[in-house]
Amino acid sequence: MNTRKGFRFTTYEAPEQTPFEKLFEIFQELVTHTSGDVEEALDWLRELDKEYQLTDDDYTIDDFIEDLKAKGYIREEFDTDGERGEGEEGEGLGSLSITAKLERMLRQRALDQIFGKLKRSGSGNHKTGKSGRGDEHTGEFREYRFGDALEHISMTESLKNAQINHGLDSFSLNEEDLVVEDTQYKAQMSTVLMIDISHSMILYGEDRITPAKKVAMALAELITTRYPKDTLDILVFGNDAWPIAIKELPYLKVGPYHTNTVAGLQLAMDMLRRKRNTNKQIFMITDGKPSCLRLPNGDYYKNSVGLDDYIVEKCYAMAQQARKLHIPITTFMIAEDPYLMQFVREFTMANKGKAFYTGLKGLGEMIFEDYEQNRRKRIKG
Repeated sequence: MNTRKGFRFTTYEAPEQTPFEKLFEIFQELVTHTSGDVEEALDWLRELDKEYQLTDDDYTIDDFIEDLKAKGYIREEFDTDGERGEGEEGEGLGSLSITAKLERMLRQRALDQIFGKLKRSGSGNHKTGKSGRGDEHTGEFREYRFGDALEHISMTESLKNAQINHGLDSFSLNEEDLVVEDTQYKAQMSTVLMIDISHSMILYGEDRITPAKKVAMALAELITTRYPKDTLDILVFGNDAWPIAIKELPYLKVGPYHTNTVAGLQLAMDMLRRKRNTNKQIFMITDGKPSCLRLPNGDYYKNSVGLDDYIVEKCYAMAQQARKLHIPITTFMIAEDPYLMQFVREFTMANKGKAFYTGLKGLGEMIFEDYEQNRRKRIKG
């Protein structure tokens, strides 16, 4: 009997979402754009509701806000005396803010958006590609070598060797019979992520800080959940550079700053010097040229016109210094001006690192691929 196999096509039906779930998807995007400002995000949501009829009489924006509170995504804050503030007409006003629960959800959402739905794996698996005495089993066997850990000896394979080599009548097991399961090293990584928060990140009608912020949140979630043995430090740089905590990422805003790339690199290398891991790297997300330095006397040297030779040379010197410390720098350049791309090329050559010239769309994927594959060159001074 012949049967014909083929495909059966059916009408796609989108998964059912509750009114809360539909609004919550939009709200998460809005609260990321507003840098954690719940009130502003809700104002935007109300405007969208007016235009697209997102709610009805059965479920209103007010119902949604109450659900956000009940589910622990936002909280109402009061004055230090525990009282609600008073509006102009005497009505009680409470300030709304996002909770740690929502901060974590925003990081996870960014991870899903940028890196896709990743399968969980064991902790810390940056493979070096070198087999030997490591901590990840490869499924292959080799002869025992002096110094191999006893727990890596395969007793089944070793006993089989002993029977083949010495026969069944007089059992004997010696060092030549021992077999170990081969392993690979899983290198731990210390990473510093630098985020440019200079004013140019919101110039020319483009919002570049929100995508960069999403990448940072996604990377933070990736490392803390999939690579818990690794370390991640985050810093922002404008006129100066300073560290921020992971929980601060949703609230990140651009300031009226120039771009002090040197200060960012100095702080990043100071952070990495204190790490015990031998594998260290810097990720730098920027869209503008270096335009600022802090002088020894504390004053700022600024020049936003073109590429300033003095500032540029300081950047190249920092790149070379990082190279001597075996710290590769991966620059993600989210601008396409030819003269700025040339600066990044020279900077990358000085460090022997990597550079990606990209629009905002592919930024997250490239960061992930570089981190996951760990294509890290060992630089010898």
